[in-house]
Amino acid sequence: MKKNIVRIVLFASLAFTATSCTDDLSVQPNDRLIVDNYYTTEGDFRRGVDYAYDAFKAGGYYAGDNSQVIIPDILSDNLIQNPQGRRSNNDGYNLNFAGNVGEITSVYGAGYAVAARANAVLDKINNLPAGAFRTNIEAEARGLRAITHFDIVRRYCKIPTQSADAGTSMGIAYVDKFDPFLITTRSLNVNQVYDRILGDLLFAEQNITQSANVGKLTKAAVQGMLSRVYLYKGDYDNAILWGQKAIALKPSVGAIGTFKNIWNDTSTDGVLFKVLNSSIENIKTGSAYNQTVGGQIKSEYVVDYDLYTKFVDTDIRKSSYIITSPFNGKNYNNVIKYKQATDKPIEAVDVKYLRTSEVLLNVAEAMYKKGNEAGALGLLNTLRAQRYSGFVPGTESGQALWNEIMLQRRLELAFETDRFFTLKRLALPIQRSNFGPESNGAGNPATVLSLPVASHKWQLPIPQGAIDNNPQIQQNPGY
Repeated sequence: MKKNIVRIVLFASLAFTATSCTDDLSVQPNDRLIVDNYYTTEGDFRRGVDYAYDAFKAGGYYAGDNSQVIIPDILSDNLIQNPQGRRSNNDGYNLNFAGNVGEITSVYGAGYAVAARANAVLDKINNLPAGAFRTNIEAEARGLRAITHFDIVRRYCKIPTQSADAGTSMGIAYVDKFDPFLITTRSLNVNQVYDRILGDLLFAEQNITQSANVGKLTKAAVQGMLSRVYLYKGDYDNAILWGQKAIALKPSVGAIGTFKNIWNDTSTDGVLFKVLNSSIENIKTGSAYNQTVGGQIKSEYVVDYDLYTKFVDTDIRKSSYIITSPFNGKNYNNVIKYKQATDKPIEAVDVKYLRTSEVLLNVAEAMYKKGNEAGALGLLNTLRAQRYSGFVPGTESGQALWNEIMLQRRLELAFETDRFFTLKRLALPIQRSNFGPESNGAGNPATVLSLPVASHKWQLPIPQGAIDNNPQIQQNPGY
């Protein structure tokens, strides 16, 4: 009986930590969900998977100061701390990593919480009769489990393309069953973790049937995720294959005329998968970047001036992502990507987890790596035509083409969690500029300007709390 009680309490904590956009689960007194009695109807399973989606809205993923809409950009060279802010995420920004630094350890627990909700569904999947509904539910749950394990492994482990020994280095636990008593270990290496991720994604791609709602996984979204994972793995043939499949299903990268509407949530053009946010939930996805004080934007972090100058005036992304405005007598280049929601609180913006433009850039990069410069250039021109007014198709080749692919990736995915991981997987150092935080680059630059390729800090520390609870979990080297 004690085991059942613990299972009840644990799953209830997972099911109710984030506000849900679905109907409430049927619960026993004291909001304790009895798992063994719950998954019996199609509605039970649909709500169970929806709770897994909702877990992305919890603190550590996309809510609070340590929201992952900002942390990978803080760690890299896209942002600089505003001295007039609250100094939130200060340790992360200063690359002062330790197992008790919340902003760099938060995805570990938050990610496994998503996986736990997905596994609770999968553990009971045989309660459903065979058929299309069951197959789709299993595909969505396995797709979510894969995505969240990928988010964990790319943060806390080496990326396969990062170094010669990365694939055989220590991975993470791949948790594929719901068991609150499970004692996990890091017995898998990185390649084995990626194989498990790909196994779940390939199953999802073959079996997922829902296709209309970008707030849930679709075939195109899963194909796009496959292109991302294969790119990280260094399997460029498969990055191209699955990326092209996703582009074939959802070819638009977001038209230049309506691009801004993606960020106020009145358009899903070019969006493959996003984390939905509502007026009721009001997850303040933009508060980690800035707040409004006395009618002015008070930013925690602003756009590094070196990056800002790379957004030319004819680029629709400049006005869609950034606004220059004063605070206490000084001008700053503020990130507004998460402060433009329409018909709901302005910070209740949906988080765009995956867009077609990223997939296109994945394929372009992989094509370049495989020697297909013409194909890479064609894709790059497709993207640029929808970002620059009056664009004339480029003719770059060789190193100039590679540099432009990298530039467009940085501009397109700025403030969308990509920059740290792009530098990490390409084994490039972090090199911050010498500019200060003001809109013209004035002011004091960052105290810590660089992180060398050889640093152990590219692999973030496992939370000390997780190790305290389970001594079988090994800390990363260097911490």
